[in-house]
Amino acid sequence: MIDNYITQIRTHFPALHQQVYGKPLVYLDNAATAQKPQSVLSLLSEMEGKTNGNIHRAVHYLSTRCTELYENARLSVCRFIGAKHGHEVIFTSGATAAINMVAFSFGEAFVKQGDVIVVGEAEHHSNVVPWQLLCGRKGATLRVLPIDEEGKLQLELLPELLDEQVRLVAVSHIGNVLGVINPVKEIVRMAHEKGIPVLIDGAQGIVHERVDVQELDCDFYLFSGHKLYGPTGSGILYGKERWLDEMPPWQGGGDMIASVSFNGTTYAPLPLKFEAGTPNFIAQAGLGAAIEYLESLDRSILEAHAQQIVQTGMELLQQIEGLRIYGVGARNKIPLFSFSVKGVHATDMATLLDKMGFAVRSGQLCAEPLLAKFGQTSILRASFALYNTQNELWGFVEALRKTIAMLR
Repeated sequence: MIDNYITQIRTHFPALHQQVYGKPLVYLDNAATAQKPQSVLSLLSEMEGKTNGNIHRAVHYLSTRCTELYENARLSVCRFIGAKHGHEVIFTSGATAAINMVAFSFGEAFVKQGDVIVVGEAEHHSNVVPWQLLCGRKGATLRVLPIDEEGKLQLELLPELLDEQVRLVAVSHIGNVLGVINPVKEIVRMAHEKGIPVLIDGAQGIVHERVDVQELDCDFYLFSGHKLYGPTGSGILYGKERWLDEMPPWQGGGDMIASVSFNGTTYAPLPLKFEAGTPNFIAQAGLGAAIEYLESLDRSILEAHAQQIVQTGMELLQQIEGLRIYGVGARNKIPLFSFSVKGVHATDMATLLDKMGFAVRSGQLCAEPLLAKFGQTSILRASFALYNTQNELWGFVEALRKTIAMLR
């Protein structure tokens, strides 16, 4: 039943049905960017070639239709993540832009010299560098919640990090290198007991977990559209209304104003206060289409399929001599496998695998501090999506064995 369902899903994704170097493409770089279903591609084509008019600004048909698609996408996101209000959903160009927005706007309103921001040790650079910039501007300090050797956050150390100087905790829902599902609800609870808000980087979490921001009680949750089977240039920042109301705009320009004079400016209400200028309304409409597509699928089947991939993948990879997997086992892991092989460089493996038709990622994976902890400068990652099959997994492991044998 599961295999048939995944086979049917694959028919919705044109990019999967191509060859590279004369080999069938097996796309396993989904943690970086996922492929798009036909429903998303059709909407993007329609809007780029025909239904194209600047939103919010005119009364003509093309403008009103694009505005409708844009704002309907916001409502789709609101429903998808369980937000209380549509105006708590801010469109951004992606997760990186969303984190930078909070780092600037929240930082301007609430962070001062001597304050502290807490981040996890396994964070993507995008959830490290913006906070370092904020600390540099404000004279604040960055503290790090460490992980253990299995890649799990050492939650028992968090209380001692959360003193009266801490203004925000920023952690990922799921790490992009380890694939570990972090205990974000517990982190939120512990931080809120001390009155500290929490930002969750959901770039991977939104793809693999059912997210309800009200249940999590997080103060900010953000993600990119292109990892969620939507277009590049689309993304979301969810923020509790109480924080967004008090934060100043990140950028100034059109559409984020209520009134402008040379004596001063008043700002538009949420969410427009944080959406200056002409947004990428086509991409955001495409994100809405991607969410509609996902909502049409059977999540229980997809979750069972993902766990099969995790279990089988861990078993097969652990049988390869000299291979070290980074991250814990199947109980709290998504179908993402990052590893190194003793005596073999990750980029060499990725290059040969590419010639066999397997698209994987190698390098630092935008997590240089994490790799340094494990004594590595480059590792290989294979990340699976809802359209990847068990046969692709078996084929990948076989190709990996051949690659290692060629390089040793």
